[in-house]
Amino acid sequence: MGKLSQRAQVRSSVVVAIAIIALLVGGVAGYFAATTKPGDTVTSTTTAPAVTKTLTVTQTVTSTAGKIAPFSMQVIPEQIMGESIVGQRVVFLVVVTDEGEGVGRGETVSLSATAAGSVTVDPKAIAPGQVAEVTVIPEEASVGGNVTLTVRGERGGLDLTEAVTFSVAEGEDDRGPEATALRDRFVAWLAVNHPELGITEQTKWTGTIVSPIWLVVSHYLFFSDDWEMHVSWHVMIAPHDWAKIDLRHRFTEARPSYAFEISSVSTDEEPHTIDPPESVWR
Repeated sequence: MGKLSQRAQVRSSVVVAIAIIALLVGGVAGYFAATTKPGDTVTSTTTAPAVTKTLTVTQTVTSTAGKIAPFSMQVIPEQIMGESIVGQRVVFLVVVTDEGEGVGRGETVSLSATAAGSVTVDPKAIAPGQVAEVTVIPEEASVGGNVTLTVRGERGGLDLTEAVTFSVAEGEDDRGPEATALRDRFVAWLAVNHPELGITEQTKWTGTIVSPIWLVVSHYLFFSDDWEMHVSWHVMIAPHDWAKIDLRHRFTEARPSYAFEISSVSTDEEPHTIDPPESVWR
């Protein structure tokens, strides 16, 4: 009986020792999980009563605490249609997307841009779901060559850069008056038939030619405070003298959401709704 009792006491001491070790290990793990940095490896030495060996605990802690949320950035389009000319406003769109969890997710990305000529960024910071416009106005020195636009995005110490290149040719903007007349024809119809767009005859616009070297179909862009309007028209006789517009809401959309057409301009046809294109025209 004495020997059995002694063995029972030993077993009981071992169980108690194991329980104490488990508690100590759990406490160590909790401490290191709270205080270590992502990916750190920590080593702890713990000695439990009634145990003659030393327990060494090695734990690798993986955590997202302090990790900066990655993001991607896209410049739209990657290539313009044709060439540009001196004085043209070449407008690129920039969007950012969160690509993982971490600090700064959903917050704004600061933007900057460089290129030969005049460069503006509006706005200078965007969050995912917003759209920035980067405008380049080529200068005379670039005629016959290429202009490379470099856009930089930064958030929380993470930097991304994207570059697009376009060529500059000799030419002049001689299509403004015709584009303005077509724009106003659509605007008068939109004010009556689509008042929800907020486009009226009092809306102020800034215009620029686009794809200036193209001849059969002419293109022009107009910008109001809220909308981008792309006007295109077919330089042909009736009934093939169509005109179209598509509309993109600035700073919230990266592609057009509305489009309308006059099937024949010379026969005074009324505009009608058509499917918007899948991408902006540049």
